Amino acid sequence: MKTVGIIGGSTDLATAEYYKLINATVREQLGGFHTGEIIINSMDLAKSVHYVHNELWDEGGAYLAGKAQSLERAGADFIIVVSNTWHRAADMFMKGIKIPLLHIADPTAAAIKAQGLTRVILLGTKATMGTPYLIDEFKARGVEVVVPTAEEQQFIDDVIFQELSFWQFKEESKNKYLEIIDRLVREEGAQGAILGCTEIPLLVKQEERPTIPFFDTLTLHAKAAALQAVADDAEKQ
Repeated sequence: MKTVGIIGGSTDLATAEYYKLINATVREQLGGFHTGEIIINSMDLAKSVHYVHNELWDEGGAYLAGKAQSLERAGADFIIVVSNTWHRAADMFMKGIKIPLLHIADPTAAAIKAQGLTRVILLGTKATMGTPYLIDEFKARGVEVVVPTAEEQQFIDDVIFQELSFWQFKEESKNKYLEIIDRLVREEGAQGAILGCTEIPLLVKQEERPTIPFFDTLTLHAKAAALQAVADDAEKQ
């Protein structure tokens, strides 16, 4: 089994969900008492928020580079980052690292294309929705992305940092998120929605919009990490 190196902490809630999902998927694949071989190095969320809100990507990238280096030294076989937003600094924090990064856009784009969809909504932090990095990553994988208005982006971002990061899940916030999704499907021709912040799937659920496919990046990424970790062992069974 390969060892998964996780850069966690953004947020602690999402990191715990990743840990549970990776272990559950490993057990599904291998059976018995099997769980994942996992190393976690968590960032301080306060530092992450400071870097993101002040657009200090170089400083944040250097901070995450230390995490990536420590995971490599500790014996990780590949790295994942518990954050859609921080993937924009991947070139910085993976510089000089010899083990690979499992990019969050890879399993997400694969799931979208598997359903025959080509145009989807991207919800996430303001840094994710309002800058081209992740949008371009999906475009390179054959998926066109539409994003909310600037005002809607601000609301989505406020909920992430002021509510979800503190484990607060408010009905009015969920309803507003769903209204934004409905509008973009109706007006922009979106066929589904990427829940592109690792906390959003804990607020809005697929059953609330059964006709609009939701792509939960947290679940897709965690399961992909588990499958990559056990690929060699699963083949032997």
